[in-house]
Amino acid sequence: MIGRREGPLMRSNSSQSLLKSRIAIAIVIGVLIGCVFAFLFPNGFFVSNTIRNSNYNLAGSKTQTNSVACESSDRINMLKSQFVAESEKNAELKKQVRELTERLRLAEQGKDQAQKQFLALGKQPKAGPFGTVKGLRTNPTVIPDESVNPRLSKILEKVAVRKELIVALANSNVKDMLEVWFTNIKRVGISNYLVVALDEEITKLCESNQVPVYKRDPDEGIDSTGRTGGNHVVSGLKFRILREFLQLGYSVLLSDVDIVYLQNPFDYLIRDSDVESMSDGHDNMTAYGFNHVFDEPAMGWARYAHTMRIWVYNSGFFYIRPTIPAIELLDRVATRLSNDPNSWDQAVFNEELFYPSHPGYDGLHAARRTMDYYLFMNSKVLFKTVRNDPSLSKIKPVIIHVNYHPDKLPRMKAVVEYYINGKQDALKPFPNGSDW
Repeated sequence: MIGRREGPLMRSNSSQSLLKSRIAIAIVIGVLIGCVFAFLFPNGFFVSNTIRNSNYNLAGSKTQTNSVACESSDRINMLKSQFVAESEKNAELKKQVRELTERLRLAEQGKDQAQKQFLALGKQPKAGPFGTVKGLRTNPTVIPDESVNPRLSKILEKVAVRKELIVALANSNVKDMLEVWFTNIKRVGISNYLVVALDEEITKLCESNQVPVYKRDPDEGIDSTGRTGGNHVVSGLKFRILREFLQLGYSVLLSDVDIVYLQNPFDYLIRDSDVESMSDGHDNMTAYGFNHVFDEPAMGWARYAHTMRIWVYNSGFFYIRPTIPAIELLDRVATRLSNDPNSWDQAVFNEELFYPSHPGYDGLHAARRTMDYYLFMNSKVLFKTVRNDPSLSKIKPVIIHVNYHPDKLPRMKAVVEYYINGKQDALKPFPNGSDW
């Protein structure tokens, strides 16, 4: 047999088939290898600097953002703490400012009165021509301080007229005289008056008669004395109580209850002094002062010594303005009376008003005025002089103070009969003085 022999064409087709198979296998192997590397190296073998830097910046940005957030939170907390601390400091500074302002106010009030007047008036004046110069007489009033007694302040706002009023202290020992007192005040038409009640009986009496009344808060040691004491005890107590009225900025016409009101006293006040008081004097010399010559023959050529005399102010009826000297007067008198209960308030009142400064003692620098003794009349002037003089009996006083006589209530009623009801013989039954 003869073997089959392939031709060139067949050999060529076989080689081509084998080549295609190898290429296909290589492609498959390459694809598999590519998949493996793609899985193992998703970013490839060669990562660009741009990508690295970008990733780094992104990571850094996140870190920085977190860092900034933490830092901002800490900063806010720190600022809050600083704000709280500064607020506390500010509150403390405000408190200190208020305290310093109050101290400054008190210091200003305590300055020499001439300096205060200078500050109030402004530019310091020059002395004018001879005979034209007049010194300052009216001291400035204090700044009202309502914190002293808020309850009393509200009462005074309703009762006072032009920041002034009549004030009387009373307990049940003077109940009958008090009724005569406020009955005539009402009759005259005076509205600005107030009774400081020292016990419940007086409070009820005033309330039942529509009389303005102020019952003080309990103050043991002071009020217990006022409830049971007589005229002199109550008279001494008034200096301490009056201080609050002045501190609140009100001028007070202090009145005992043994007084009959015939006219409105506010129409006759001058108001140019710290204290304006009625006198215990009975004529021009005793009421307004005089040159009394003291004779001592043993001195030979110098036997005559001149002295200045004036009868005392009556501490049961005086007008007092809310000034520093006036408040100092009340403090001085109240202190001396508390230290020496046996002292007489009227004597102490006058000593503090009139005694000048001397070694070991600083006198009170207060301006004072004596009231017209015919208008603001004491019972000595009335019963010893006026009722026996037809010309003087025609004068209508502003008030009659029954201070010289112990039989006060019947004489008060007689004054009402004489001046109000026109009974001409109403005063005749009474002696000039007292029976004892």
